[in-house]
Amino acid sequence: MKLPCPTLRMADLIVASLAIAAALELAPSSATPAYPSRPITIIVPFSAGGQGDVLIRILAERMRTSLGQPIIIDNMGGAAGSIGTGRVARAAPDGYTLGQGSLGTHVVNGAVRALNFDVVKDFEPVALVANGPQLIVARKTMPANDLKEFINWLKANPDKATQGTTGIGGISHLAGVSFQRLTETRFGFVPYRGTAMQDLVAGNIDLMIDQAATVLPQLHAGSIKVYAVAARARIAIAPDLPTVDESGLPGFHISNWHALWAPKATPKTIIAKLNAAAMDTLTDPAVRARFAELGQQIFPPDQQTPEALAVHQQAEIEKWWPIVKAAGIKAE
Repeated sequence: MKLPCPTLRMADLIVASLAIAAALELAPSSATPAYPSRPITIIVPFSAGGQGDVLIRILAERMRTSLGQPIIIDNMGGAAGSIGTGRVARAAPDGYTLGQGSLGTHVVNGAVRALNFDVVKDFEPVALVANGPQLIVARKTMPANDLKEFINWLKANPDKATQGTTGIGGISHLAGVSFQRLTETRFGFVPYRGTAMQDLVAGNIDLMIDQAATVLPQLHAGSIKVYAVAARARIAIAPDLPTVDESGLPGFHISNWHALWAPKATPKTIIAKLNAAAMDTLTDPAVRARFAELGQQIFPPDQQTPEALAVHQQAEIEKWWPIVKAAGIKAE
């Protein structure tokens, strides 16, 4: 009987080993499971209970259904949102740390604060979520009954009225500065750590420019006057309130919009998956109803994309940074 040649056997083994190695090379790596394979954290750069926090919690609750993973909300307030936003900028670009952002965090802070990150270059836009138009309101005893009368009253009483704001460089402060420029009126600003609504109801200040969720309960209680919605369209939760365009101040559009961002260099495939989950969530009737109850307007689908968010942010920068510079506004 003739025995197999050892040389041939060794050659067969080498060929087989090479074939196995090639197959393993082509096979999907078990070390990189499909995204997402673990919980995702969304950093909300403000304390719990605020408008942005509530909206993101509603969004996250539904997004986890699309993504198949829990979403953890991490509230990290401080410095008008810049501390939490900075944490997002420094996070690993792997899709497991996202950030809630807004006009304040991703536009205004870039003009009024010395930041250790860039509000544009250090983030990847994910989705533009919702828009919260601001309302122009006054104390109940204000003589004016509509916006035109109110502007005339301010002109007749220069430097006598006061507006309550959320602080220097806050959205309500910038709204007041813009309002003064458009109407050629003059009044003072009183900064508050939280809302100034209690002092408006008490008549200690004369006006505010604030969000619907804060304003409407006092309107329904008959405690204040509401003159107009600072937007192109009326809000669903209060359809009887006229817009500024209808009330004689066209173009005074002020809204605190909300969006999702990821750290710079997050892969496009991950961004696309997150955006698809957000867009799917925003079609949910229950989510839309809850947003409407808060006075929020959901953007149309073509404005919910990462590209649309980038364009929107740039347009807001071009609008607000010159106003901030002209007014010499710097955060304390």
